[in-house]
Amino acid sequence: MSSAPPPGLDPERLRALLDRELPAGVAGPLDARLIEGGRSNLTYAVTDGVHRWVVRRPPLGHVLATAHDMRREHRVLSALHPTAVPVPRPVLLCEDESVLGAPFYVMDFVPGTPYRSAAQLAPLGAERTRAAVLGLVDTLVELHAVDPESVGLGDFGRPDGFLERQLRRWGKQLAASRGRELAGIDELHAALGRELPVSPAPAVVHGDYRLDNVLIGDGDRITAVLDWEMSTLGDPLTDLGLLVMYSTPLDVPGSVVATTATAEGHPPAAELAERYAARSGRGVERLPWYTAFAWFKLAVILEGIHHRYTLGQTVGAGFDRIGELVPLFIEHGLTTLQEG
Repeated sequence: MSSAPPPGLDPERLRALLDRELPAGVAGPLDARLIEGGRSNLTYAVTDGVHRWVVRRPPLGHVLATAHDMRREHRVLSALHPTAVPVPRPVLLCEDESVLGAPFYVMDFVPGTPYRSAAQLAPLGAERTRAAVLGLVDTLVELHAVDPESVGLGDFGRPDGFLERQLRRWGKQLAASRGRELAGIDELHAALGRELPVSPAPAVVHGDYRLDNVLIGDGDRITAVLDWEMSTLGDPLTDLGLLVMYSTPLDVPGSVVATTATAEGHPPAAELAERYAARSGRGVERLPWYTAFAWFKLAVILEGIHHRYTLGQTVGAGFDRIGELVPLFIEHGLTTLQEG
């Protein structure tokens, strides 16, 4: 049992709620622990000694409601759970802030492992690593095959003008993070705007789809896709572009940016794109644009972290090296766009 409850979760208040809301109630006192590795919302593993659940809530302190929308995450899980897309079963949504101090939702615990680095994949060996990553593509195809209207997500986003809004949004993020000159980033942003693709039919988009946002279980199958806070209706190829970017080997120091692409057996990015195209029926001729956009987006995110670090607002292992990575991401973005 934990010696003290983790910050942001009161086991007694949560137990009272679950006792009221669950048909079978709760078997005993709750034990809770914070699951490390989340980048934004807080995730806890909770058990009463018989059942296991996971609780998701916004970060502690003041946050923008739109950035940490528990109702939205709970809604997409509820919609996708009956489909072929593996997601945890949502148990309940609580918007009463008197329980845990913020809205939160509870879902079933799903066994599996999130692989965040090539070193973590190494014990699987080449064959099992390959199977897991190809499964990542196949699951993405399943997600993008879901008809949003048929699962009640027809109004989950605004697909019209999706790419223009995304580019504008990340341009604003860049402007808010500017603390130094970054050669090529304005050129990359402008070129992306000039060469905007025509989007295919909209789909449910995960928004941050990569290997460490899924759980791999027995048989090296994906047991759950997690972290739906960026999900919306939009251009499905943005998910593929991000996956291709994360599947490109990067020569970066330490584990500042998680990459599994160098693991033995990891399929090359081109093979992942070909598999997606063959199984989804979508053309990927403009994929270099989407991949370049992913490089741009990550450059902006990393520059934001670097900017906050220089202001003394962010501390942590490796944050002092993040600033060195940003030019590398810009260079990859420019090169990818030119190749396309």
